[in-house]
Amino acid sequence: MENLCGPKLPFWVANQTIHTDRPDLPECFQLTVLSWLPCIYIWAVTPIYLFYLKRNNKGYIMMSILNRFKTAFGFALWLVSWSDLFYTFHEVRSGLPRPPIYFATPLVVGMTMLLVTFLIQFERLRGMQSSGVLFIFWFLSLLCAIVPFRSKILQASSTSEPPDKLRFTSFYLYFSLVLLELILSCFNEKPPLFSTVVTDPNPCPEYTAGFLSTITFWWFTRMAVKGYKMPLEAKDLWSLNLHDSSQAVVPKFLGEWEKEQAKAQSEQQSLSARAVYSKAPPDGATNHAAPGLGVVVENGPEETEVLLSQRRAASPQPSFLWALIKAFGPFFLIGSAYKLLQDLITFVSPQLLRLLISFTKQKGAPDWWGYALAFLMFFAALLQTLILHQHFQYCFVTGMRLRTAIIGAIYRKSLVITNAAKRKSTVGEIVNLMSVDAQRFMDLTTFLNMLWSAPLQIVLALYFLWQNLGPSVLAGLAVMVLLIPLNAAIAVKTRGYQVQQMQHKDARIKLMSEILNGIKVLKLYAWEGSFQEKVLAIRQKELDVLRRTAYLGALSTMAWTSAPFLVALTTFSVYVKLDEANVLDAEKAFVSLSLFNILRFPLNMLPQVISSIIQASVSLKRIQDFLSHSELDPEAVEKNSMASEHSVTVINGKFTWTKQDPPALHNINMMVPQGSLVAVVGHVGCGKSSLISALLGEMEKMEGDVTVRGSVAYVPQQAWIQNATLRDNILFGKSFAEQKYQSVLEACALTPDLEVLPGGDMTEIGEKGINLSGGQRQRVSLARALYSDAEVYLLDDPLSAVDAHVAKHIFDNLIGPEGALKGKTRILVTHGVSFLSQVDNILVMVEGRVSEMGSYQGLLDQNGAFAEFLRNYAMEDVIEEEATEDLMEEDELFPDDALSNHTDMADNEPVVNETKRQFIRQISIISGDSDNSKTRRRLLSSQRKSCEPPLEKKPHQTPGSEKLIHAETSETGRVKMQVFMDYARAVGLALSVVICLLYGCQNAAAIGANVWLSDWTKDTSANQTREEVNMRLGVYASLGIAQAILVMVSSFTLAVGNIGAAKKLHYNLLDNKFHTPQSFFDTTPLGRLINRFSKDIYIIDEALPATVLMFLGTVFSSLSTMIVIIASTPIFAVVIVPLAAVYVFVQRFYVATSRQLKRLESVSRSPIYSHFSETITGASVIRAYGKDGAFVCMSDARVDDNQKSYYPGIVANRWLGVRIEFIGNCIVLFAALFAVIGKEKLNPGLVGLSVSYALQVTMTLNWMVRMTSDLESNIVAVERVKEYSETKTEAPWVVEDKRPPSDWPPQGNVEFRDYSVRYREGLDLVLKNLTLSVKGGEKVGIVGRTGAGKSSMTLCLFRLLEAAGGEITIDGVKISEIGLHDLRSKLTIIPQEPVLFSGTLRMNLDPFDSYSDEDIWQVLEHAHLSKFVNNTPAKLEMECAEGGENLSVGQRQLVCLARALLRKTRILILDEATAAIDLETDDLIQSTIRTQFKDCTVFTIAHRLNTIMDYTRVLVLDKGQIAEFDTPAHLLSKRGIFYGMAKDAGLVQ
Repeated sequence: MENLCGPKLPFWVANQTIHTDRPDLPECFQLTVLSWLPCIYIWAVTPIYLFYLKRNNKGYIMMSILNRFKTAFGFALWLVSWSDLFYTFHEVRSGLPRPPIYFATPLVVGMTMLLVTFLIQFERLRGMQSSGVLFIFWFLSLLCAIVPFRSKILQASSTSEPPDKLRFTSFYLYFSLVLLELILSCFNEKPPLFSTVVTDPNPCPEYTAGFLSTITFWWFTRMAVKGYKMPLEAKDLWSLNLHDSSQAVVPKFLGEWEKEQAKAQSEQQSLSARAVYSKAPPDGATNHAAPGLGVVVENGPEETEVLLSQRRAASPQPSFLWALIKAFGPFFLIGSAYKLLQDLITFVSPQLLRLLISFTKQKGAPDWWGYALAFLMFFAALLQTLILHQHFQYCFVTGMRLRTAIIGAIYRKSLVITNAAKRKSTVGEIVNLMSVDAQRFMDLTTFLNMLWSAPLQIVLALYFLWQNLGPSVLAGLAVMVLLIPLNAAIAVKTRGYQVQQMQHKDARIKLMSEILNGIKVLKLYAWEGSFQEKVLAIRQKELDVLRRTAYLGALSTMAWTSAPFLVALTTFSVYVKLDEANVLDAEKAFVSLSLFNILRFPLNMLPQVISSIIQASVSLKRIQDFLSHSELDPEAVEKNSMASEHSVTVINGKFTWTKQDPPALHNINMMVPQGSLVAVVGHVGCGKSSLISALLGEMEKMEGDVTVRGSVAYVPQQAWIQNATLRDNILFGKSFAEQKYQSVLEACALTPDLEVLPGGDMTEIGEKGINLSGGQRQRVSLARALYSDAEVYLLDDPLSAVDAHVAKHIFDNLIGPEGALKGKTRILVTHGVSFLSQVDNILVMVEGRVSEMGSYQGLLDQNGAFAEFLRNYAMEDVIEEEATEDLMEEDELFPDDALSNHTDMADNEPVVNETKRQFIRQISIISGDSDNSKTRRRLLSSQRKSCEPPLEKKPHQTPGSEKLIHAETSETGRVKMQVFMDYARAVGLALSVVICLLYGCQNAAAIGANVWLSDWTKDTSANQTREEVNMRLGVYASLGIAQAILVMVSSFTLAVGNIGAAKKLHYNLLDNKFHTPQSFFDTTPLGRLINRFSKDIYIIDEALPATVLMFLGTVFSSLSTMIVIIASTPIFAVVIVPLAAVYVFVQRFYVATSRQLKRLESVSRSPIYSHFSETITGASVIRAYGKDGAFVCMSDARVDDNQKSYYPGIVANRWLGVRIEFIGNCIVLFAALFAVIGKEKLNPGLVGLSVSYALQVTMTLNWMVRMTSDLESNIVAVERVKEYSETKTEAPWVVEDKRPPSDWPPQGNVEFRDYSVRYREGLDLVLKNLTLSVKGGEKVGIVGRTGAGKSSMTLCLFRLLEAAGGEITIDGVKISEIGLHDLRSKLTIIPQEPVLFSGTLRMNLDPFDSYSDEDIWQVLEHAHLSKFVNNTPAKLEMECAEGGENLSVGQRQLVCLARALLRKTRILILDEATAAIDLETDDLIQSTIRTQFKDCTVFTIAHRLNTIMDYTRVLVLDKGQIAEFDTPAHLLSKRGIFYGMAKDAGLVQ
């Protein structure tokens, strides 16, 4: 330094700087260190910064006034610096010798100012609106200039005039310019030209926020204020930053993932090349290279298959983790860098505390030392706060992007996975991947840095402790190390319990969702009790696991709370026992304590981080497996659009659903000429639908070629309807064309339906099309196909769900030779025999093969299976009818199927459509060889009537309500005190009070121990005796152990209380839901109910107890801090009031905003999953229409929408953190300041005590607000569960004093007296003043146009609808007086939609186990199921999948028939239950009903009149009133409504 500054200017003078009351720094120090520091910083950062600016170009910013000033001041600073330089030259030439530093410093500073001026302009060109780098530079320059500023004034005041006028002036010029630059750099430039901010209606202010605003999160304040004034709504949320949105994140990740897949594939190919000696081409090639050959001929297909499977076993998997790291690693590393800085700054505070305590000991030290220390502590803490929150921000944003990427990837994958893969992962599991597993990654990112940060902190802390206490630290360390396995063991055990807990929870949710799906059936069968017990049994297991987890939790809480204390105790005791000379003074005790407190966090985090890494690795594996599932081969079906006469060809097709299964279709050869109509017929389960799937490329193609020319439209057997408006369902992403649209509605007979729907075609359709009848759904599905204007139409039995005359209308106007689709290629799977004569070709399927193919006439002439089938059907009836009477000429055409009819059980309105088609389907059986004129005439007559009459008003519609399902309300505003009281009551009031008391005691013990310690440190001056030391240690230990025990007891009690509450709340919810009337389930979407049972109950089970625990902990610990500080420095009480005011103020702003953001986030979360499960169920339709892209965009939009409310939520936490920690830092500052002020009166022990408590408070305060907020958002779950536990219930299940006798009803007489009913309050009557009586054993057919109230009558018998007037009696008992179960268990219904529950077949027939196996076998025999059941290995214990997916629709219907046969009650209500059944099965059912129920009263809702022609009486309803009621023959002769209907049906001439 002497060379630079010369001998006259010393670098450091101790007396002048430290040991004086007026400190000052020497000139050499000022000119070197202080001047060069900012310069070194900016030159070091510039290269990195320039690289960053080159990479991130946001467009340029126009030159603004602000920018001009900054640049001008920059130049001015350069001139000022260099004027010094030239002045020095001038002095040297004048003969004044100057040391080199006078040249160097102005030169360096001048160069730096030029660089900074360049940076100002370069930033403008790159679109940087505010520069952190330059802000820090100006700030540093100003800081460093403050010392010379003061010392120059001191110099000037000591001498009469300044020695060096020019330098004196130039320095003050320099100072004021730097100050101006600093002020200017606080302001923002305008956004760059053409940036998104300009176009976005509600851009995120972060994008344009300045540097200061960014580090303090000031830009968020606007939203906090808004949220405080009024509850936030979705429209108040800012748009998502572009780089966080799906369109940026997902492609980036998928790019990396595809690279990984490619890498794995190339490895695999090199492996397989070695393994197979290239006999069979690698996987990819078999599909792509030679589409004609399929499998290379050298080795048979079986061999190749084996080779492929062997190869697959060893194949390397693409690494999901690598893809994630490559995509999101770099951004995350920035966060890690912040973390490193923060860790280092953490250890500054204990060092400063040590200096502060030693300062209070020294009596003669200058005061400014103390003040400097206090402010240094404050600044260190402040810096730590700012850096920590930047780190968190980066981590959370990474987490958020991870989630977006994972959801996006899973969604895209789920659109292309094969059926085999679909079997492996159910919809629920995949939704879990999206919700739970993606969430795990998100949570992990926040703590991932602890993996390296925790060990670093531990090492540093131990190093400082060793310096402080020497080797006795090892004793403390040993205790810590011993605690780690304990914590780890607890964590492992908890993990095990969590897995169990998840399994029970999954089982319970699965069961609940089935129950809610089939609630109507449960009510009709009076099965609620059995299912309620099942749920409660699972719940009990779940609670047991929870209880064990809670006890473990209490243990670990104890370990975590008392760890620092135990460590301190052992360390201190070893320290004082080791050596007489070792004295525990304040400095050692409290510095060690504060270091132990720092240690506590990493030690506890490590096992947690490791366990959550293990958890995440499981998730990683699950997601990786899912993303590596095999995909449908896009090349399986050749889509070439070249013109050719055949638009669909299959050559030697052999198809299977999954590679392991035997092929479902073999030896398929078909050619469908362009524009022809082909019908596919065959028995149930012969592979008709599979054939359609094969043409769509949904099945695995084992051999052969499939070509489909042109675009495809597909109508599945079970219509797939989106939760959107009716119009959107039909347009399906095409643009709207009025004329075309109207003609489509016309052709699909939808116009009359629209008149009835409350919002016309803008009516919102519920999930799975819940508010449409089966027939309407099917017609919407047809309309979608017709509108799409494709070239090939694949129609999978679209006519099964509609009424006969509608079926006819649709066939004539849409599918048939004269329909809207003429000239298009149509493949129609059908059971409707009647239309077969009008198709070009018929393809007969038998057991997965094409048995014959040809024209109608041709097949009849061939006299094969088809002709046999037709002849049997038609002829026997003809002979029978002709012999009896000629009255109804057309009846000869029908097989005698007495009771087939159908009402829509799923919706409260009859599906009238479902099967009038059934009787038309026989009409033209003979028309091939009978005279055609008659058929023509008949067709015309029924065509006029074919449009369905208006549908019945639905229960859900009041005139104004377009929406069936009202949006889920998210409560706004503060959570009411009432809810907290409700929860306290559920826990138990007395218990709640006890818990609070216990918490108070445990904190008192902790304070006691520390006060005792501070008292102990006073003994240092006096020479202690051994006994004294032992007494001190003993009291300290006992106080600490008391605290540990109290912690344990209080956690235990809390856990017991919480579990009791959880049990009670769930039971009430469940019980209420089983007693809720049906109308509630019709107007509430399932997802919302399931959400209550899953998410809300989960919160009450797991999240809420943890929150309550933390909340109580933080509240009491903040209180104890305040008490300690006030006790040691009473003047602190003055500061507490304003600080507390600010705290409450910030906290209210935060809680109001954050609570609402959380609610918005959870409301916007469910659409992601519901859209997703909708997509999976409709995947084949989406693919067939080629709409994958559009659906991916929809999913992305929903994810972005969700992240839009999640992101401000994260920022809200950062915003809060910075502000609350600032208050904490102020507490530290004042505690230290007051300690300095009162240092004469205070002993070092008390100073140590109060400041070390203050250092802890920051964390506690922050957590307290967070916990208050979490408590408020989690307690909402209690509110939501309570809301649904208190909905209105239906009548009691059993009325004890009104129970009917056990053999009731003996005869089965049913009487309606003046009976009226409406669906819900405020709606019109559906049945008006019905009066009729039916004798036991009568068979009554109920007919009427749609909306006449047919199905309402059956619902009234079961009291799913309660009477609005009048009454029904059955055998003299008024049904309104007895319990619902007593009533419902004595009636039997065969519902329209066969609902099965997952479980054994036996459970599905007899959930209460009240019948013997023989009974059940007998019933299966009658229901024609015994052969099928006998062939399954498990027989009666055969597992039914969810919703009976593993049985065909026909078999499910037969199971429902078996249920009815098993109950065998006096009264049977029959619903048109023959939709999905081929003619033979249909006959079986009809005859079964005839024989088995011959002496029962049967009510049949008929659409096919021929089924009820031999009934005792027919009831004709019209607009809810009885129009006619008499025997069929009489009604026909009266020529009334019934005659008209029979005529339309072609039953009478």
